[in-house]
Amino acid sequence: MGTLLYGSPGIVVSFEDRALMHLQIVITTKLRRREGFIFSWTESADDETESGRSAIWLDASSTLYYRYSVSRVPNINRDWIERLMVSANSAGGLFFSVEPPPVVPVLKSRS
Repeated sequence: MGTLLYGSPGIVVSFEDRALMHLQIVITTKLRRREGFIFSWTESADDETESGRSAIWLDASSTLYYRYSVSRVPNINRDWIERLMVSANSAGGLFFSVEPPPVVPVLKSRS
């Protein structure tokens, strides 16, 4: 389980390492372009009364720290990156969504 720390004092947000890597790519891309945006995610808890949605404003002056629980860099899912980038470029900002299932190519039968 990886964590993203934002600001000072730090807001700590936990994501699976694979998800955090994909978020890091999208967030870094936006910030390199000097584009500020909202990043939001849903929080779930064992008790449904404590689940909710959180959001932070990110811009080039934001202090971010990514901490991964393993050293291995995961394979990157370009479809997921594209989906997250579309979200990040929307008026509502980047909303974390889970990884889409892999696309299985349909093989055409030979006749």
